Amino acid sequence: MSTVLISGAGIAGPALAHWLHLAGHTVTVVENAPALRDGGSAVDFRGAQLEVLRRMGILAEVRARQTAMGAEVIVDEADRPVVELPSLIFSGELEIERGELTRILHERTAQHVEYVFGDSITELTELPGGVRVGFRHGATRTFDLVVGADGMHSKVRDLVWGPEERFRTDSGFYTAGCSVANLLGLDHEGRIHNTPGRGVILMSHRDPATAGLGLVFHTSALPDGWSGVDRHDVAAQRRLVTEAFAGVGWHTPALLAQLDSAPDWYFDSLSRITLSEYSRGRVVLLGDAAWGAGPGGGGTGLALAGAYVLAGELAAHPGDHRAAFAAYEELLRPGAVVSQKQAKGAGPFLAPLTAKALRRRNRIYRMLTTRLFGAVFSRMAMKAANAVPLPDYPSADRSPAAADRQPAPAAAAAAR
Repeated sequence: MSTVLISGAGIAGPALAHWLHLAGHTVTVVENAPALRDGGSAVDFRGAQLEVLRRMGILAEVRARQTAMGAEVIVDEADRPVVELPSLIFSGELEIERGELTRILHERTAQHVEYVFGDSITELTELPGGVRVGFRHGATRTFDLVVGADGMHSKVRDLVWGPEERFRTDSGFYTAGCSVANLLGLDHEGRIHNTPGRGVILMSHRDPATAGLGLVFHTSALPDGWSGVDRHDVAAQRRLVTEAFAGVGWHTPALLAQLDSAPDWYFDSLSRITLSEYSRGRVVLLGDAAWGAGPGGGGTGLALAGAYVLAGELAAHPGDHRAAFAAYEELLRPGAVVSQKQAKGAGPFLAPLTAKALRRRNRIYRMLTTRLFGAVFSRMAMKAANAVPLPDYPSADRSPAAADRQPAPAAAAAAR
């Protein structure tokens, strides 16, 4: 069996490590952060994505830690309801906070996988029988295969494919998020407030004392001459967001006042990554590193399905990584295309650019609460969730959940 290095200990990396270990590979995961990344927005699952969780043997644990999110209500400046949205629209069939899922996956793999925190890859050189890997701190090592599961700003992709700018398409929208005090006393519910080009989203999950704050804005909300912000400069990002939301009413000023003291922070552009191939030689990309779509694209469920398929194809093609990588891409690319198409309108939908667009968005939301249009939305969301086939691989038979596994109808019909 192979030695495999995975860059990234978020969600896709540990999920892949789980399946590779079951197949008999020796796995190392390197993560730039000094420890597991906590916090982050909630992630949701629908349809066949739940089957991936069950095949991993973690579905019950994810259910036990789910957010149990209720409705989200769009409100005006005076906090009056404009439209109430059922949880299924934003939270899927099952939702969990990103940090909770990361811990579950790490706990599942920590006894069998080598985790190296506080380090990153600096050099990748393909050899006839492996890949020589240089690290920022650790000694140079050689692995049979290398997987970049290190997100939208993948270092592995940068080293092998080239600069990110070649493959990234920006939408003109940015998103930021952090944990804040639950000033509104929300109980497993959310509030959304908009002005043109800006959206404020506040959600209460499992901890009644805190809430998750999401901020989405278009560059038109910024002063003329704005030229961008360093994605590593947190202080500058917080100043930028505060400036972008200056003058927005509702509870926005009180929420912005908490940015500097927030224990966690996320900031990024709403962008997508488009690659002509997901692998080169002995290096392959997984998750956002390969097909990053941004919010609304079901990226977490797709990444978990991708981890399952990538490990399964390596098991189905022993000793032939090229054939395995090609089969993996063939199965994943259609789902990635659907994901990117689904996420393309996230920015304009979360932060409509004009008052007219905002009214139109709210009318669409009202239609989604009706039986007819709600059913249409559910079919569309389920189609995206079921876009990746889940073949029955030999390695899956060694999963803790294999004994009682019955393939989901959609997954079984699509499996090879």
